[in-house]
Amino acid sequence: MSRIGNKPVTIKEGVKVNLNNNVLEVSGPKGVVEVKIHTKILVEVREGEKIIVKRKSNDRLSRSLHGLVRTLINNAINGVTEGFEKKLEIKGVGYRAALEENELVLSVGFSHLVRFKIPENIEVKVVKNIITVSGIDKQLVGEVASKIRDIKKPEPYKGKGIRYMNEYVIRKVGKAVKTGSTQ
Repeated sequence: MSRIGNKPVTIKEGVKVNLNNNVLEVSGPKGVVEVKIHTKILVEVREGEKIIVKRKSNDRLSRSLHGLVRTLINNAINGVTEGFEKKLEIKGVGYRAALEENELVLSVGFSHLVRFKIPENIEVKVVKNIITVSGIDKQLVGEVASKIRDIKKPEPYKGKGIRYMNEYVIRKVGKAVKTGSTQ
């Protein structure tokens, strides 16, 4: 029994929901998000204020999709009203980020500048050494932030690289220098 899937999703003020051919379209003040619904899941919109998610059968796939679909719908409603954001921090001497039109230009220790194309529906801001990725689709915001981090992951010896804000990087101790007699 899915505890999350059984909870109804409340539709916030200013949000419109349309269900057509297993695609739930959620529109709000920030934009429109579409959620594809699997054929084994049944979605009902009640009185324009609640969304009920049920499963058609009790097989393993239906049970696993039940809570997932409910969470995706909830994320879509939160996205079109409040939006989502992830912050990344650049650490390292000479490491910089700048915006040029719809590209993020990173100088992170390579012999060349790294250019990252920003997808549509995603907004990127750069203030000093902090990159803020925001948008209405939670999955896309997380994916873009992850791709930016993958350009230069934080290394374990000095901690240089791109990391999520408040991410803890496990540090390693470097080689011990031998001292003593020389022969």
